[in-house]
Amino acid sequence: MDYDCIVIGGGHAGIEASLVVSKLGFNTLLITQNPDRIGVLSCNPAIGGLSKGNLVREVDALGGVMAHLIDQSMIQYRILNRSRGPAVQAPRAQADKQVYQCAARQLIENQQHLSVMMDTVTELIIEKNVTSSCEKSAILGHVSGIYTARGHQISTKAVILSAGTFLEGKIFIGEYDAPEGRLGEKNAAGLGSFLRNQGFCMGRLKTGTPARIAEKSIDFSKIERQEGEELAHFSFDPKFLTQESRPCWITYTTEETHRIIRENIHRSPLYGGKIKGIGARYCPSVEDKIMRFPDKNRHHVFIEPEGLHTGEMYLNGLSSSLPEAVQEQFIQSVPGLEKAQLVRPGYAVEYDFLDPLELYPSLESKRLNGFFSAGQTNGSSGYEEAAAQGIMAGINVAAKLRGEKALVLGRDEAYIGVLIDDLTTLGISEPYRMFTSRAEHRLVLRHDTADTRLTPKGRAAGLINDQRWERFQKKLNTLQTIQELVKKSEINQIETTSHADLDAFPAEWVQRVLLDQKYSGYIEKEKRIIARNSKMEQVKLDPGMDYHAIKSLSMEAKEKFSAIRPLTIGQAARIPGIRQGDIALLMVLARR
Repeated sequence: MDYDCIVIGGGHAGIEASLVVSKLGFNTLLITQNPDRIGVLSCNPAIGGLSKGNLVREVDALGGVMAHLIDQSMIQYRILNRSRGPAVQAPRAQADKQVYQCAARQLIENQQHLSVMMDTVTELIIEKNVTSSCEKSAILGHVSGIYTARGHQISTKAVILSAGTFLEGKIFIGEYDAPEGRLGEKNAAGLGSFLRNQGFCMGRLKTGTPARIAEKSIDFSKIERQEGEELAHFSFDPKFLTQESRPCWITYTTEETHRIIRENIHRSPLYGGKIKGIGARYCPSVEDKIMRFPDKNRHHVFIEPEGLHTGEMYLNGLSSSLPEAVQEQFIQSVPGLEKAQLVRPGYAVEYDFLDPLELYPSLESKRLNGFFSAGQTNGSSGYEEAAAQGIMAGINVAAKLRGEKALVLGRDEAYIGVLIDDLTTLGISEPYRMFTSRAEHRLVLRHDTADTRLTPKGRAAGLINDQRWERFQKKLNTLQTIQELVKKSEINQIETTSHADLDAFPAEWVQRVLLDQKYSGYIEKEKRIIARNSKMEQVKLDPGMDYHAIKSLSMEAKEKFSAIRPLTIGQAARIPGIRQGDIALLMVLARR
């Protein structure tokens, strides 16, 4: 056996997954097409945001590294939605892309039991020695290794696929297209076709990115300056904050911008029919915004620095795959950008994804034992969603190698639980993006409570060391002390952070206790709902059950249960189109 685990891809999912498995003592190989590109922020130079910031803090609470990486590379910090309730507030930070990338690679290279190899995986080696009690499950066998483009054959006990947009990726800029996963970087060819040939349900999705322009070509007198707040840590285990703060800027498209785009829309590969993959509805290209909202006379353009040591500026809101000359023309119609110089054009990228309905909530394939998938390969979008899946895939590979039960987070425990449950139970019809509205228990999933919710689980998994665990225990004791002081003093104003009895404690901890007190009635109501729902989650189902043999089930239920193979009554009940009668029957069968 060459390795215990092979991780395919060095993006945000691959980083978390490979670090987790190796930290837990298993010999791990990270295969990437270019080690220089480990940890690249392919699109916007930022981490976090609404609900995404919650994901980052949850990854950190479990023992992941994304929060440390953004702390180390942060050049602006803000809490979004401060004017709204705490359930929809979240941290977001601009990153110095080069610092983030270098820090990620350094972590990978310094990690014991983790090796890096520059190559492309083209096939999996499958031992076809596993049978299933259910005809519909079509289990292929157990993954036992990989083949690479350069002819290497490497054996392993588990594989985590985290290839991002590179799996059979193809980029588009107007009439130009090329087999690439990012502009100027060759795609990962072969593996997507191999998986299709093996019977995996694969599809095509589309995403895109805007042009980058030269800072020196911007007229800052015509645009609005957007300052950040005082830099603050994302991580509950703070170590860094070494960068200086930089502002962002805001401007708007104009009627002229919209005219140029409309007149050239036929040259868009998306509208011209060259792109078949489905794009993200909630992160549309500027072409989509102009065509879908014709009555809107302007759209925001956020100008964000790519780092402290480069003059490239990211045009958030102007994602496009129109020809470069057209991009330059409509960008220069935006106030402040009249003399903008394009450094890199915007482009669309189309890529293969694996239907997440073919995955268990552990992120292991239902079709191939030992094969896990994480990140955009599962149909999600975003760095944060990828990192969340990566750490869970890593934890569950380690659990499988140790012969232990997989860790599956509930929808009431974490945004990560919502994310993975949505993917593996509901599937996708477009690139999945996390929103606070997707979490029905978001009041108890606040970003400031992620450590109390998940650090014990990270400790149980072996990812929280003694020193961090002691600090966490000390924090819990301190929060209890603050809570007792608040009750004793009858403090009930959220803004009260300078009361004499509370001055000795960190303001963030005091604020958290005050929020818990203010929303205690709602939180208790949520807990009662969670307790009621958890009864359905505790009723387990056999994943190999032959649903077609259950005569009283509706035909729709037979088909959907056979395809998804829910592991609990709760998961079965969340499958769209399932009737209450089918769930009641399933409950009776499960209890028998």
